[in-house]
Amino acid sequence: MDVYLAEIRKAFPEITALDGATFEAQPGEVHALLGENGAGKTTLMNILAGLYQPDTGEIWLGGQRRDWRSPAQAITAGIGMVHQHFKLVPPMTVCENLLLGLPGSLWLDRRGGATRIRAFARAHDLAVDPTAPVWQLSMGERQRVELLRLLLRDAQVLILDEPTSVLTPQESQTLFATLRSLARGGRTVIFISHKLEEVLRAADRVTVMRGGRAIATLQAGETKAEDVAALMVGRSIVPPLPAASARGAAVLVIDRLSVPGDRRPLAVSDVTLVVHAGEILGIAGVAGNGQRELAEAVAGLRPIACGDVALAGKAIGHASVRDRIAAGVALIPEDRLHTGLVGDMTAADNLILKSYRTYPFSRCGVLNHPMIRRRARDALNRLALPIPPQAPVRLLSGGTMQRLLLARELGEDPKVIVAMSPTRGLDVGAAAGVHQALLDARSRGVATLLISEDLDELLILADRLAVMHDGRISTVLERRVFDRPRIGLLMAGGTA
Repeated sequence: MDVYLAEIRKAFPEITALDGATFEAQPGEVHALLGENGAGKTTLMNILAGLYQPDTGEIWLGGQRRDWRSPAQAITAGIGMVHQHFKLVPPMTVCENLLLGLPGSLWLDRRGGATRIRAFARAHDLAVDPTAPVWQLSMGERQRVELLRLLLRDAQVLILDEPTSVLTPQESQTLFATLRSLARGGRTVIFISHKLEEVLRAADRVTVMRGGRAIATLQAGETKAEDVAALMVGRSIVPPLPAASARGAAVLVIDRLSVPGDRRPLAVSDVTLVVHAGEILGIAGVAGNGQRELAEAVAGLRPIACGDVALAGKAIGHASVRDRIAAGVALIPEDRLHTGLVGDMTAADNLILKSYRTYPFSRCGVLNHPMIRRRARDALNRLALPIPPQAPVRLLSGGTMQRLLLARELGEDPKVIVAMSPTRGLDVGAAAGVHQALLDARSRGVATLLISEDLDELLILADRLAVMHDGRISTVLERRVFDRPRIGLLMAGGTA
């Protein structure tokens, strides 16, 4: 089904998201939509999917003019969208989430539905347990559920916002093989991504957006990644190059740690790791192998079954989250909107969530709002973020949210950073900025535990790399022996 969006304009309070954007995609193609965070990509696709109504402009689908008044109308017309921030109901099971809204699903057939969904998921190489509550799933597993929901509704226009940001390279290859198969069957596939090399391999055409407009549409096979990056940000991007690590004393010591899981007795089993001052220790693994539980245990968000965690020689395994923050633990969670930030609060208030109890932000329990806004304005200017301090965080792009979160966590002068997928959903310029911030922290002697499902990111930043499978550390590699095929095999549970 062909898609044509003409001269779309959309403004929110304090933010103009789209300024006359035009976009078209054809049946049978995989079309990538690229641009900086805040360029308007997601807003444009949300308008196509019926979540927003444009201020001006036209939507054409299958040669007919459309005026959506609700997402339900777009779904009925054959449009399905997987959002970057997932739209699942956490307390409900995978099966219940997938059956919601399907014809005849008023009375849920949980047993029959689970059997059907398991077979459907296997057929699309998107295996997931239909009986598991969504809140127990990793981000990668939730992504699979969102993809399955779209496919179950037989959508003819498939929109995916950062579909591979939580997938391993092997999972990404499988996903794109599925998308290509769907496109060959006559569907129109549109996906937003910031992984340029991946985009140029997977897409037929790419459209680049900047400043709320589409500025170029290119044939993927005739385009270089550096040219696309320059179009996206308006300048050449030079990725940071890590200097040799000046590894210091042990800062974070994880000693024979076991951590209970949500779906099994132990998600982490007998893990021992040491992270030194001035070192980035990467954790590589397929989603759902205990990485999230390990990070939550270190940060104090999940109790431990046995073993301990020590920071600068002091045991913190049973300390409260507040005490760990005071001791110097910073956390960049994988779900920035629901775990790292408060969407309905302003940018200024989010920046002081860890320090609002202290002077100069409060005195005798009373918040000093002028000081909070002044500090926020200074921080936003340093970050070159063109947003007012009073802007609600939920209206910001994913990249802007992440930079805001990073500013708060690194601004507290931490001893150790626990970073979980810190560049998920970021454009190439913003990702380079996050990488540089982590490298700058390393040069100041900060110890960093970097958990990422982006193997490229780990290979760029990590001084050492621990591979995690089935809740255990299978091996720890020094940078000089990093080897992508070998690491991929270890992540899948093989031996090398």
